[in-house]
Amino acid sequence: MFCSGYMAPEYAIDGLFSVKSDVFSFGILLLEIISGRKNRGFYHVNQSGNLIEHAWRLWEEGKPLDLADEFLAETGDLSELLRCIHISLLCIQQHPEERPNMSSVVLMLGSHNELPLPKQPGFLFYKKPFEADCSSGNDGSSSRNEISLSLLEAR
Repeated sequence: MFCSGYMAPEYAIDGLFSVKSDVFSFGILLLEIISGRKNRGFYHVNQSGNLIEHAWRLWEEGKPLDLADEFLAETGDLSELLRCIHISLLCIQQHPEERPNMSSVVLMLGSHNELPLPKQPGFLFYKKPFEADCSSGNDGSSSRNEISLSLLEAR
């Protein structure tokens, strides 16, 4: 099991960092703000997966506003909320070249121009519903590293 939190796939898997890594992190943060839920430890009663998968599933079903926190959905501008969801999905594309740069994201947030359609995010890791956190739980397929650290001091 691997948890990424806010890490871009290219950094989490290969250790490669670029200006587009921050865009990925921003996309996750935007999803968290919209939904009122954390990406890490996300749990939805009727579905497995993470926040990214949940957001994508709702987008594909044509119900992206179901992602929104109840308060935002009731009090916010729904067209702006939908635009933010759309932008967040563009930011969390698996490949850096498919993500906008941060200056483009700022322009998208401040304009009403048409946005490109997002592709399915490729960085989806499935979790069993009872796994609330990556560090907890043991389903038998892996073992917990129970090492200790000893400090050696010269005499």
